[in-house]
Amino acid sequence: MDAPILDLLIEGAVVLTADPSAPVLNPGRIGVTGNRITHLGPAEGAAPPAREVIDARGHVAIPGLMNVHTHAILSMVRGVAEDMGFAPAYTPGVPHGHDVTEAEAVAMARLGALEALKFGSTLINDSFVHQELTLPAMADLGIRAWGCGRIHDVDFSRVHLKEWTYSDAIGAWTLDLAESLYETCHGKADGRIGVHLAAHAPDTCSRRQLERVRDLRDRTGLRTATHLCQSRIEVETVRERDGMSPPELLDEVGLLDDRLLSAHCIFVTDSDIERIGRAGMHVAHIPKGNATGATIAPTDRLRAAGARLTLATDNMHADMVEVMRWGLNMGRIQRGAISDDWQPETVFAMATMGGARAMGLEHELGSLTEGKKADIVLLDYRRPHLVPLIDPLGNLVHTAQGRDVRHVVVDGRIVLRDGRSTLANEDEILRDAQRAAEALWSRARAELARMKGERR
Repeated sequence: MDAPILDLLIEGAVVLTADPSAPVLNPGRIGVTGNRITHLGPAEGAAPPAREVIDARGHVAIPGLMNVHTHAILSMVRGVAEDMGFAPAYTPGVPHGHDVTEAEAVAMARLGALEALKFGSTLINDSFVHQELTLPAMADLGIRAWGCGRIHDVDFSRVHLKEWTYSDAIGAWTLDLAESLYETCHGKADGRIGVHLAAHAPDTCSRRQLERVRDLRDRTGLRTATHLCQSRIEVETVRERDGMSPPELLDEVGLLDDRLLSAHCIFVTDSDIERIGRAGMHVAHIPKGNATGATIAPTDRLRAAGARLTLATDNMHADMVEVMRWGLNMGRIQRGAISDDWQPETVFAMATMGGARAMGLEHELGSLTEGKKADIVLLDYRRPHLVPLIDPLGNLVHTAQGRDVRHVVVDGRIVLRDGRSTLANEDEILRDAQRAAEALWSRARAELARMKGERR
C-alpha cells in the first residue's frame, strides 16, 4: 500500500519538540496532514511523499511560542512609555485605551499580530479595547488570537489622574461586552479565535465586579486572566479599599485557582506567594517589561511554592525568544547562581508547554507531538551568532533573536514564508499603524497641554 501523501513535509531541521519523551531530533522530519502533525521522527531513509516540502537543513524547528499576556494595541506607546514610569493606563500624557477609535484599534492590532508571527509566536493572549474587531483582524493574519476587552468598573478616564471611581454602569457594560465577545467570536476562524475573561486588575475592579466575573466564568466555563500585584499603587489601593492584599481578595471571591492566569506578581508578600502557590495559579512572567520599570517578580520563590510559570511580553515588543533569555538571566540574578533547575530548558518549557497549560490547550498545542495541531516555527541557524551549533537549545535561548524566524506554520498553513506574511500586505499594515499612532499621540499631547493650561 502506498504511503499517504502529506500536505507538508519539513525535512532536515534540528527539531526541539518541547516534549520530554523525545526532546531533540537531529536531524528530524515533521509531516503535516490538514492541521495536525501526523509524522515526527528522524530524517532517515526515504522521505514520505508530500504536496509541499520545506528543505529545513540549517534550521531549528520549535513549537509555536505562546505569548500568554500582551496588549497588541499598546505598541502605540512603543519607545516612549518605557521611560515614563508605570503602565500607560496609569500615566498622564500618553494615549489611553478609551482614546482609541475602532479603526485605530484594528490598525495597531494587525501590527501586533504581524510582529508576533515574525518573532515566532503562534498564539497571543491579548486584552484591550474593541476586541470584537481586533481579534478577527489579527486572526486574518493566521495567528491564534485569544483575548477579551478590559473588564473593570473603574472609570479609566480618571485613573491616570490617580482617581479610582467605580461605577455599576461601567462594570455591567464591560461584562456585557465580554459575554457578547464569547457568544460571537469564541471558536471562530477554525478555532483560532478564543476568549478568556480579562478582569483588568484588583484595583480597577471592585470586589462586587470580581464576583460578577467569577459568576460569568462559572456560567461559561471560560478561563480568567488579570494583572496581579503589578504595582505598589494596586497593592495600596486594594489594601485601603478591602483591608487585604490583592491575592487575598481574589482568593476570597473565588478566582484564585488553577484556571487563573495572572501577569506580573511583583509586589507579593511571603503569605501572598504561599497562597498563589497553593492555588496552583499560572503566572505570566514578564521579565524584560518589568525590568524596564526596575522591577522583577520573585520567580524562584513563586515556583517553589507551586505557582505555574509562563512567559509573556506584555507591551512594547513581541519577541518571545528574547524574553526567554531575560527570564533565564533574571532568574539567575535573583538566585545568585547557575543551578540545574534554572536552565534553557526551563524557560523554553515556560514559553511552550507552560503557556499551553495556562490557556487550557496543552492537549492540542505547546509541543511538536504527533496528533497535536501543526503550529511550527523554523529559525535560520545559518548565521554568525548561531554558529557553531553544539547545543541548539542553548543557542536558541542565549543568542537567538525573534528576527531569526524564517517560516511559521499555524494550524498546518504556512503563514510566514521566508520572513514575510503570506496572508497580508506588510507595507500596508506598517503604514496604517504609523498613521494611527501619530493621530493618537497628537490627541494625547493636545489633552496634556489642555490639562497643564487649566492648572495655571
